[in-house]
Amino acid sequence: HVREVPLDEDVDIKRLAEGSVGLTGADIRNLVNEAALWATRNGKSKVSMEDFEYARDKVLMGAKREEVLVGEEKEKTAYHEAGHALLAWLTKGADRVHKVTVIPRGRALGVTQTLPEEDRMNISESELLDRLAFLLGGRAAEKLVYHEFSAGAENDLEVATGLARRMVTKWGMSDKLGPVSYKLADEDPFLGREMHQQRQFSEHTLQIIDDEVARILHDAYDRSINILNEHRDKLDTLADALVETEEVSEQDIVELIGPSVHHEGNGKPLANSDELAPQDSAH
Repeated sequence: HVREVPLDEDVDIKRLAEGSVGLTGADIRNLVNEAALWATRNGKSKVSMEDFEYARDKVLMGAKREEVLVGEEKEKTAYHEAGHALLAWLTKGADRVHKVTVIPRGRALGVTQTLPEEDRMNISESELLDRLAFLLGGRAAEKLVYHEFSAGAENDLEVATGLARRMVTKWGMSDKLGPVSYKLADEDPFLGREMHQQRQFSEHTLQIIDDEVARILHDAYDRSINILNEHRDKLDTLADALVETEEVSEQDIVELIGPSVHHEGNGKPLANSDELAPQDSAH
């Protein structure tokens, strides 16, 4: 994708590849095109690493909006994103944090961008539970700090609920229901076909499915609260940094609160399935 693009000397292809795990070929082509356009707009004859960073943020997190957060709204958004980031920082099953911002992008007021370290075709139950804790980390931080919830966790709840439901109905991760697949008619992509299908399980089983999904989500939320409460000093440090600078990178977070569980003991230097793609938790 960069073969025909004039590159500056600071461009590290290996680092770009590490930050593009989970992206499709079309995503990467779009990223390269955005970087080239941004370099041209700034009067450059070659595309630098800074241009690629700008393009990746735009592709993965959305374009910056003109409005700027201030006051209490900015602080609440900072705590929400700091909650996501800290849960990803402290749980091995969540992906590595790449960048956290409270600069409004797309439809979100803030974004915690994570990137997987490698392409994944499978995932364990413990890793899924870590991901649920990460997804509910923003909501948990709001409750811990402000003793109430905001409407900003709508997307987090939607993604987390869908993931928990797949754990129960598709992947047999419920002791009550056991190793059984429960296909729901509304999952059929063809409009109207569910009208001609009969559910292959009872209303009682459907109630158990709902109960198990709720149990998994409540347990994940409680775990998020406990972790954030235990590391409240780190939560405050991250939120304060976001209020002050509006954006922190993985390296910035290392300097603020120390290395994450992904860095400790793995000897790897810091580097900047459709259900296992890069995750952005947006507030």
